[in-house]
Amino acid sequence: MAELYLVRHGETEWSKSGQHTSVTDLDLTEHGVEQARALRSRLFPEDFQLVLASPRLRAQRTAKLAGFGHYEVDEDLSEWYYGDFEGMTSVQIREQVPGWRIWFNGCPDGESADQVRARLTRVMTRVRESGVDRAICFAHGHALRVLALCWLDFPIAFGQSFPLAVGSVSIMGHEKESAAILRWNS
Repeated sequence: MAELYLVRHGETEWSKSGQHTSVTDLDLTEHGVEQARALRSRLFPEDFQLVLASPRLRAQRTAKLAGFGHYEVDEDLSEWYYGDFEGMTSVQIREQVPGWRIWFNGCPDGESADQVRARLTRVMTRVRESGVDRAICFAHGHALRVLALCWLDFPIAFGQSFPLAVGSVSIMGHEKESAAILRWNS
């Protein structure tokens, strides 16, 4: 049974400020570059038989700085499309939609929770059916949380309870025959 490593990209100006970033293609801050380089001492490309990255610069740059020069871009690893909420913070969104939470309310002119789950289920299936021992995905906070929920077969609303820090590594695997979190947000 495969292990799946989830790597959230390093810090960007918008992740630092709390702005929702999906299609806006931001680069890493200097601190984000340091976070990505620090992954070199923890992740070794030769340990992975399948290396996937989001099409966004911030995820691909994190992969490269972490020492992964060869990866396959997978569109399904794109961040949740925030539509009208792109570039806004949760506080700004709640001024328009009191009590808003992406896990329950979605995004106008963006993706629904079901659409995001369908994309990330394809990634999970791809990893499980690949026959590899270890896969790694370089992507984004909400997308990786949904991928973890797909792995565990948990409802999408549970995503609110699994925060992911920039530059973090999480590992999905199995405990006996059950899908499990082996490490989270390290």
